[in-house]
Amino acid sequence: METKDVTIGVVGVGSMGSAIAGGLVGSGTCAAQHVVVCDANPACTEKMAALGMRVASTAAELVAQNTDVVVLAVKPQILADVCSGFAENVANRLVVSIAAGVAIETLEGLLQGARVVRVMPNLPIQVRSGATAVCAGTRATAEDVQLVCELFSALGSAQVMREDQLDAEGAVVSCGPAYVALFIDALTRAGILRGLPADSCREMVEATVLGVAKTLVETGEHPRSYLERVTSPGGTTAAGLREMEPYVMEAAYAAVDAALARTAELAGSK
Repeated sequence: METKDVTIGVVGVGSMGSAIAGGLVGSGTCAAQHVVVCDANPACTEKMAALGMRVASTAAELVAQNTDVVVLAVKPQILADVCSGFAENVANRLVVSIAAGVAIETLEGLLQGARVVRVMPNLPIQVRSGATAVCAGTRATAEDVQLVCELFSALGSAQVMREDQLDAEGAVVSCGPAYVALFIDALTRAGILRGLPADSCREMVEATVLGVAKTLVETGEHPRSYLERVTSPGGTTAAGLREMEPYVMEAAYAAVDAALARTAELAGSK
């Protein structure tokens, strides 16, 4: 099925749900009239309606419209309650869940007969430069996985993973935008401390990070190779890296481990 012909329902259009719906329409992947949304907050659905999408008053009403795909973009703690309103109407339907920490086994228990696919996207999908892990449930077909990958590839990178890899992907990739933003803020503050104007310093640091990312993506160069290429022997960059690298590497490992530990705690509290 061509993505432009696919009909999609998005339950919940907060930050992530609106990024998914808006990105699919804005990229031309899906026609606006083929997307129907619902949310408890009318302000959220009004923004989607302004883009030409259809609006349902409830999740049950949305599901009743028999879209090819139903995307569940609600918080994990309310997912079960939301699903209870339409669970009997999604048998043999493709249902995509972005709820972090809610296992496929749980989703398939809530949505009897549905063809479930779990995805773990990150917030940069809102500018179509995100990253999404895709994991098939026991009833999902190869065609289902291909379709989901095509849809989320329009929002950035989409990679198929096993479910046991999703927690690590979340700790690295879903949390990653905050790690990168923290690094940008730290480097900016270091520049300000040494006398650079705040606005100019932040703009230049952001431009630098964007430039490095674009170079690595467009050329396929390995980050370590790029790092070595811009570091002159005995130069200022080499001196800076000597101080920075041990702390950055240790901080990255510790951050991912802490995020994984918190993921386990949250999973145990459900």
